[in-house]
Amino acid sequence: MPLKKSNPDFILIIVTLGLLAVGLIMVYSASAIWADYKFNDSFFFAKRQILFAGVGILAMFFIMNVDYWTWRTWSKVLLIVCFVLLIAVLIPGVGMVRNGSRSWIGVGAFSIQPSEFMKLAMIAFLAKFLSERQKYITSFKSGLLPALSLVFVAFGFIMLQPDLGTGTVMTGTCIVMIFVSGARISHFSWLGLMGVAGFVGLILSAPYRIKRITSFLDPWQDPLGSGFQIIQSLYAIGPGGLFGLGLGQSRQKFFYLPEPQTDFIFAILSEELGFIGGSFVILLFALLLWRGIRISLGAPDLYGSFLAVGIIAMVAIQVMINIGVVTGLMPVTGITLPFLSYGGSSLTLMLMAIGVLLNISRYSRY
Repeated sequence: MPLKKSNPDFILIIVTLGLLAVGLIMVYSASAIWADYKFNDSFFFAKRQILFAGVGILAMFFIMNVDYWTWRTWSKVLLIVCFVLLIAVLIPGVGMVRNGSRSWIGVGAFSIQPSEFMKLAMIAFLAKFLSERQKYITSFKSGLLPALSLVFVAFGFIMLQPDLGTGTVMTGTCIVMIFVSGARISHFSWLGLMGVAGFVGLILSAPYRIKRITSFLDPWQDPLGSGFQIIQSLYAIGPGGLFGLGLGQSRQKFFYLPEPQTDFIFAILSEELGFIGGSFVILLFALLLWRGIRISLGAPDLYGSFLAVGIIAMVAIQVMINIGVVTGLMPVTGITLPFLSYGGSSLTLMLMAIGVLLNISRYSRY
């Protein structure tokens, strides 16, 4: 283990805080009308998001000073706790149902989403597994199968809620980590075919998922039903043009785009700040990913490298899917945009993950 600590990655801190600042502004702008109508308080969502951000920032800076090897030591315990929470959320009376998914556990006036924290726990445990068994990763039986079996068990529990979006992000992140660790391409080819078949089966097993696919291909088949969100999202992005309608001037947030402060916040941002504003946010995400890749390449050991890869892959996959959905390139999946979308569990989890990444950067050779 390296003994010398350096300063954390300053650029990563600035980019993260920049994305968070944009998110807080846009959560208020996107939610003010809806919050005033529903709660008689235009700041309802903004105040809660500021609270979540405050907790998340404190957690980020605290975790930044906790040696990342601690997560290796406690990874199994964290994983078991998250599995217990995933089971608990399925129990009627314990789990809370929202939008058809039993994904939340109420804690006082707030609630947590265990599947969000499972993503980080799985990354920490899988990084430990891969760093200790990298020489076996080319073996399907001794390396790849045990790793994927654990991932698919967690995916199965998440799908019982059901939450295909979060399960997809977690599985995709783990596959990236396993691929980077040196798994055989031939194994991935067969698993890829099986994965596609399983994904098609999941879609066909639920009528609402079939509607999402058909609405993605042609939202105008059902413009007031399954295609409504995509159409309204495109109606927001289109008028934004190059410079946007102006901050706070969105039209789609006036009850056209449902709950615009969550999954479709990028559509409101593009409407108000235009192509320039949307491109700026994407540039910030690109800078974050670049710093994360550098930290991973410079990590002093395999565990740190795999841990950084997992965190960066999680962020990248969520960003690509969310923006893909908002722009009509992917079916609606219910995945938040990191640091921007309203949501306590997602925001806190992401800031905690950045805290881990910042600690790795303190030992990085770059």
